[in-house]
Amino acid sequence: MERVKLDFPTDAVIHHHSISVRVTDMNYGRHLGHDALVSLLHEARLQALMALGFPEWDLAGYPSVVADLAVQYQSEARCPDVLVVETAIPDPLGKALSVYHRVLADEGARLVATARLNLLVIDPAEGRPVAVPAEVVQALAKARFC
Repeated sequence: MERVKLDFPTDAVIHHHSISVRVTDMNYGRHLGHDALVSLLHEARLQALMALGFPEWDLAGYPSVVADLAVQYQSEARCPDVLVVETAIPDPLGKALSVYHRVLADEGARLVATARLNLLVIDPAEGRPVAVPAEVVQALAKARFC
């Protein structure tokens, strides 16, 4: 079986978000379920973008949509583990932001999952992707050097 292998870009980290695994996040295997992980990643992404001054529905005047998602699981998380989700966004290329998340437990000692998604910036009038706005690119560059 070929597995997804993701390389987390540590030099592009812009945000850290702490979140606890809730009992409702557990699956029948009594660990963090895939659907719950996707929701936790969404919350971390929202918080990272908000810290830049942009909600994901308004990236300098444009909404964004998730085009794809890849997740590599490294270990299990269970209720009530406290997770730290690191968000990294390398320099954008074209019309998408590649957003990486690294999920850590046990105060950063254990890697739970690594994820990458591509976030397209959309012109709502045309319904087509547009280049990532300069204001977003500048905010990302500033966040990486703070």
